[in-house]
Amino acid sequence: MNALMKFLHIAAAIVWLGGIVFMLFALRPAAAQLAPPQRLPLIEQVLGNFFKRVWECIAILLVSGLFMLLTVGMKNAPLGWHVMLAVGLLMFALFGHLYFGPFRRLKLAVAAADWPEGGRRVAQIATLAQINLGLGALAIGAVVFRV
Repeated sequence: MNALMKFLHIAAAIVWLGGIVFMLFALRPAAAQLAPPQRLPLIEQVLGNFFKRVWECIAILLVSGLFMLLTVGMKNAPLGWHVMLAVGLLMFALFGHLYFGPFRRLKLAVAAADWPEGGRRVAQIATLAQINLGLGALAIGAVVFRV
């Protein structure tokens, strides 16, 4: 069971962080070549699909991470696990803010064809995603380098 939980945990982290990398370094630069009436609905639709997967990843990360942590006991867990838990909870909260704040406003802007507002929300989403990518690297580093 531990091996399954570890696999699910790593797979969920790969999907979430890999999706952020795709969004920031592939989708956004390619979509920048399009005019706002084409670009913003595309970004909204792609992010909507990706964010459904992120919610699934968060559930998997929470369940698998807590299972592994509680299996060894909080006091017996390495410090890096505690750092990963704290950073992970921060990432979950930041994603919740991103989803229910800027992404919700992006959807409203696209529905209203308010392209300047949509552009501002995409920029805000990108900034928050960059922060989460950095936090994800920190969480991985805490375990890999046995902080």
